[in-house]
Amino acid sequence: MSHPVVLITGATAGIGRATALAFAAKGARLVCSGRNAAAGDALISELREMGAEADFLAADVSREDDVMRLVSHAVERFGCLDIAVNSAGTEGTPGSIVEQTVQSYATTFDANVLGTFLCMKHELKAMIGQQRGVVVNLSSTMGSRGNPRNPMYVASKHAIEGLTKSAALDVIQANVRVNAVAPGPIETAMLGRIAGGADRLASVAATIPAGRVGTPEEVADAILFLASDQSTYITGQILHVNGGKTAG
Repeated sequence: MSHPVVLITGATAGIGRATALAFAAKGARLVCSGRNAAAGDALISELREMGAEADFLAADVSREDDVMRLVSHAVERFGCLDIAVNSAGTEGTPGSIVEQTVQSYATTFDANVLGTFLCMKHELKAMIGQQRGVVVNLSSTMGSRGNPRNPMYVASKHAIEGLTKSAALDVIQANVRVNAVAPGPIETAMLGRIAGGADRLASVAATIPAGRVGTPEEVADAILFLASDQSTYITGQILHVNGGKTAG
């Protein structure tokens, strides 16, 4: 597939942005979304300077109308939807579970779980009709481990992994694959917030067997692999990209 049509949510920063740039370098046609319109416009300018056909739509993935508009735009603009990367999300409110509120739960699950569900619902409808397609969701190493300071985030990533596996089984006969990547600590603004400040990243790196935090580009490479023709027998899987953090 030389010029796939790729939809990326959460594309204005971090892993989503790196993924958009990586797909553009491979000749993809892109529909990118996020809530920061100014960052989205800057991204599209950069993608077009690379020679990519690319559009940006401001969207909140927890709103079904926004998601439907994204998928419809991709199909109407380019004629199909080959690949979807559901990267939008939030780390939620840090703190012990006894400090969490209904609001902190709803905010985290709306962005991470409801958003992933709505995106898959409409992306997969388009892909089933085509009888082909690939979806890659963003989980986290925390999705398979506990963390007492980020319980809502951890729980939301567990949910994303369950949705990924369930959807993969649901659509496998339609020649559609669904997988997730589960990054460990990655050098993003989100990691700085989770760690309690950029000055604490060295202490985070000390907990990783590789001795460093990862880069968004390394996660983007894993996403490109899962979306490629080199992974056609891989579906319903969670690919950990974490420098060995879950190996022991």
